[in-house]
Order: sequence, then structure tokens, then C-alpha cells
Amino acid sequence: MADLSKYRNIGIFAHVDAGKTTTTERILKLTGKIHKTGEVHDGESTTDFMEQEAERGITIQSAAVTCEWNGHRLNVIDTPGHVDFTVEVYRSLKVLDGGIGVFCGSGGVEPQSETNWRYANDSEVSRLIFVNKLDRMGADFFRVVDQVKNVLGANPLVMTLPIGREDDFVGVVDVLTRKAYVWDDSGLPENYEVQDIPADMVDDVEQYREELVETAVEQDDDLMEAYMEGEEPSIEQLKACIRKGTRDLAFFPTFCGSAFKNKGVQLVLDAVVDYLPAPTEVDPQPLTDPDTGEATGEVATVSADEPLKALAFKIMDDRFGALTFVRIYSGRMKKGDTILNSATGKTERIGRMCEMQADERNELTEAQAGDIIAVVGMKNVQTGHTLCDPKHECTLEAMIFPEPVISIAVAPKDKGSTEKMGIAIGKMVAEDPSFQVETDEDSGETILKGMGELHLDIKVDILKRTYGVELQVGAPQVAYRETITQAVEDSYTHKKQSGGSGQFAKIDYRIKPGEANSGFTFSSSVVGGNVPKEFWPAVEKGFGSMMETGVLAGFPTLDVEVELFDGGFHAVDSSAIAYEIAAKGAFRQSMPKAGAQLLEPIMNVDVFTPEDNVGDVIGDLNRRRGMIKDQQAGTTGVRIKADVPLSEMFGYIGHLRTITSGRGQFSMEFAHYAPCPANVAEQVIAEVKERNEKK
Repeated sequence: MADLSKYRNIGIFAHVDAGKTTTTERILKLTGKIHKTGEVHDGESTTDFMEQEAERGITIQSAAVTCEWNGHRLNVIDTPGHVDFTVEVYRSLKVLDGGIGVFCGSGGVEPQSETNWRYANDSEVSRLIFVNKLDRMGADFFRVVDQVKNVLGANPLVMTLPIGREDDFVGVVDVLTRKAYVWDDSGLPENYEVQDIPADMVDDVEQYREELVETAVEQDDDLMEAYMEGEEPSIEQLKACIRKGTRDLAFFPTFCGSAFKNKGVQLVLDAVVDYLPAPTEVDPQPLTDPDTGEATGEVATVSADEPLKALAFKIMDDRFGALTFVRIYSGRMKKGDTILNSATGKTERIGRMCEMQADERNELTEAQAGDIIAVVGMKNVQTGHTLCDPKHECTLEAMIFPEPVISIAVAPKDKGSTEKMGIAIGKMVAEDPSFQVETDEDSGETILKGMGELHLDIKVDILKRTYGVELQVGAPQVAYRETITQAVEDSYTHKKQSGGSGQFAKIDYRIKPGEANSGFTFSSSVVGGNVPKEFWPAVEKGFGSMMETGVLAGFPTLDVEVELFDGGFHAVDSSAIAYEIAAKGAFRQSMPKAGAQLLEPIMNVDVFTPEDNVGDVIGDLNRRRGMIKDQQAGTTGVRIKADVPLSEMFGYIGHLRTITSGRGQFSMEFAHYAPCPANVAEQVIAEVKERNEKK
């Protein structure tokens, strides 16, 4: 079996456009996995193999590739940068042991890199930093290092220094070995020479090397003592200290280069092998109680000799069928094994297993602890499910996914596509837990919910291209409600005479506004048998059935109290059905008199913004008829809590990102219904009338 100390499971994550995918391409080229590098701007990169990714030049789903460097096996996951797809970053970090944070040399630490860095801190993943694009205009390695300190609150340990700037960037100096790596103009990654440090950089290199050694020896008390006494530690000793500090998140080794120009990537790969932890060196995953979700105190020890424990972290549908990506924490998985899915309690048989090369694959017969593999054709496995040995049932810590914040209504353009759409959406929901679907009971429409407008845009595009379902996409609809504002006392008589027994029912009743969120309540105070007791339920049923369609615009009516206090009956002609019809007529007659009013859903909105933008964000929420309830300052920004009508929140995420240069984030959930202002109510009623006329 393979030696686990030679494994590295790493992810590459960063802000949009910092060069993650290009860096991944270079790693594949250097490790001999591909012979021609594909460029993102040509739409030909290996890991962006979805049509939508190639076209937009962005990464949408995380892709896994396996390669070798210096006798070590690297499982690399390229993750998306867009905030709409952070769930992909989050679930990748969950199964990785280390990562490379890529920052743009000119853009520096951008908002999305903050979010991803925060996720990586939460997952306690060891990281290297790679400052990329140093050949660009305005690129400044030292400025980015300062931003890592100040914006991310992290401790970068500078390992390489750039030789030259912008167009004159030719290579890097390895601070540890005091060697300069200089590339020629051929653009080939292997065409470099190891030279002496340029004369004008000697002082800088010595200064940074001193800082490097001082930071590193803090990890080992004996070395530190010897260093204080003037003894220089060896390079091997320093590497061991850097490895320990990286694993304990005491600092982050920081490298520089240009992935596009093939400069400096080898040193990053060497650092992955030298400093990032092997699967056995990371704190093992905790096991949890399946009912409560609490930690049990046990862990999944990384060893091939333990019972099987694995986590399904991603499901993908491709041309070969459903693929389940699995990280094996303990034990082994062989073709033909029967395993237990502890989330469903059902067993599954392992058919084909493969090692992924983006969308290519190599068949495997077995895999072991530390491996990241894909299993073909699993039936009931979803993201976050634990796969284990049927004799040793266990549950690994589950993944928590954010709630969707935006929804649209869709319908297939032709009747024949309805079933096709249902199957396709089912597969997409299994692939992406932050994408949800529901059927609106009021309109019968299919509602898609997601993390942002780009997210839903891409989903509609995938439905169209991958599954061939053409959709009509509606504007988001708001579920309004109706109520009344005044008390009314009224009487209604239902009489019908047509040969044989007739129908007769007379009711005297009061209708008044009820308590907030009380729905519909009915009571009867009839005395003396004017309306016999057995007919009271019929009166209640008649009023109750009319509450579903209000008198203003046909929305359900809330918070109404009806009291039956008198009436009349006929010994022969009165019946339950007559009283029910009387109640329905009474509703139509009296509701318009009771000051009918439209209610709108109000949302609890929680906005996170940098301090500089607080005034703009609050002003914008006020313009959206929001009521600010609270604001709290934190270390990286301010949280603002407000109540805002749902109808004003469409398109908010795009607007928030504009006013906060992409740093703002928000979440919202339903709070309560409140009366609509008159001008809004008039507009809604007019729109409903127009829609009904079209039908």
C-alpha cells in the first residue's frame, strides 16, 4: 500500500481572477500530467470543463486532479472564486489537508479572498500563500504582504523575493537557500538558471532571511537557544520548523511569481511537499452523534488498517453517469465492497471507482485512507453523507450549507418538457446543496432558489444546454396577504324556493380584525335556538373556505374574527348546506365594508459591510422602506440588522456588492406580515387585475 506521508491533499482558492485555474494548469504541466497548457482566456483550461466555465472564464464547480511531484502524490482541487459559489470552496476545504491561497499581485487581498480565508480559518486548514501576476502593471509583492497582515490578520512568512517588477520581472530569490532562480524569455517553465543573488538585492535578502530564521526557530526551544548563542541552524532544521509552524497555523509561507509566465511555480510545488501536512499529520475528523449532531469525542484516525470511514463531499453528473466524490479518512475501499451510508441506513455496493483527472478518469480497483476518489453510480448518497463499514457504523461531522437568498419562478416552454425538467432539477439539487426548488402552492409554479443572481443564471443555462429544457423565467413573485381594519355587524339571509323543499338560512354576525398572526377564528353566542347548534359548524366552514381568496386581489385573508350572535331557521327548509351558502354570501357582502387591507411579507435582513460603507448601506436600506433595528461593529466590518419588505429586496445582492466594492454580504429570512402602504397596494392590485385579464 502507498506511504501516506507521501500524500498531499490540497486546494487552490482565491478571489475571482487572481489566477487559481492558471496556477492549476501550470502544476499539471510541471508534473507531466498534461503536455499542452490550456489558457482560461481561450476557454481551454483542463479544470474548467463545463461550457459555462469556458465561456465566462470563471470556475463554477470545484474540479479534482491527481498528479505527482518529487515522489509525492498531490490531489489538487481548483475551486471557484465567485461569492455565489462559496459553497464549493467550503465543501472542498472540508476534505483537504492544506491549501494554496492565491492573491493577485496588483489586486492584492480582495473581498472574496477574505471570505475564503475566513472559511479556511474555520476549517483550520494549513496554507501557503502565492502572490501571482507579478508581471502585471502595478503589481507590488510587498504591498500584498502588508495586506495579508492587516486585512486578513494573518502572519505571512516571506520565502521568496521577486527579481524585477512588472515587465522586468524575471525570477525569484529563494530566501532560505540564498539562490536566485532566473527564467529566460522562452516562456517554458523548465528554462531557468540558478544564479547568485543580484548585487542590489543582497541586503534585502539578508534582512528577510533573518526574519525568516527568527520566526522559524520559535517552533523549537532547543534550536532557539542555540541560535541566541550565535549558532546558525541548518537548512534541514529550518525546514522542519517551518513545516511545524505551517501545520499549527502559526504562519503562512509566502511565495511569489507569475503562473501565466511560468515563473516561480516549481518553488510552490516544492513547498507543498516540504511544508504542507500529509493526511496523517492533520487533526483527525471528529465523529458525531447522528441524532443530535454533537461530537462524541471519537475521531476518524487516518490509517488504512482502521474500519472504513469516508465522506461524500460532492456529487456530479457527467457523461458517464452520477459521480460521487469521496474523501477516505480511514480504512480501505475496494471494488465490489458493500458499504453503509449512515445517513440513510442503507447499504450500497461499490461498482467502479476512479481517480479523477478533471473530466478524464483512471479506473481503480481499491483506494485507501488519504485518497480522494470518485465512485460511479451510487444511488442514494448526497453531499455530506458518511460512508462506513456496515459492522462499525459512524457519522462524520456534517456540512452546514447557507440558506438561499433569491428565488425565481420558472415554467417549461412546452408541455412535453415538464417531466424532463423535474428529472434535471432533481439531479441539480443533489449536486449543489445551496440550490433548492419548491412548488408554489398559490400559483403551482416551480420556484428555484439560490445564492445569487449569477448562481440562478447559470442553473437556467445548465437546464437549457445540458438537459435541453427551454424555460420561461418569470420575475420573482411576492406572496401578499389580506386582512381587515374595522369591525362590522351585519345580517344575511339565504332563501331559495323551487318546487319541493326549499333552502332557508338567516345569520346575524360580527366581523372584526383579529390578533396578529391568529389566522381565522370563529365563535358563536346564539341563545334560544334561533340557529340550531348542529348548523354552527356549517357557518364556520362557509366563512373559513372564503378566507383563501380575499376581496382585494384574491390573496389569502389573515387575522379575522367572526362571531355568530343571532339568526333564524325554518323547520323544513333549513339545512347545513343552506347555512354554508349563507356564510359565503355574508363574507362577500361584509368584507369590503370592513376596510380590507393588503399585507406584505417583511424580512429579517442581516447585512455585513466594511466600516467605510456603513452610511451608504443604511441609506440604501432606508430607501427600500427598511427599519434599521441594530448595528454591531466587529473586527473586519459592521453588521446591520433591519426589517425590510421582501418586494424591495430583489436584485439587492448586486446592488450591495456595488456599494461595498464586492465586500458586502447579507442573509434574510421571513419575519412577519405588515400592512402595505397605499401606493404599493394600489400597484399590486392593478398588476393582479392585469394578470387575470391576460389569463
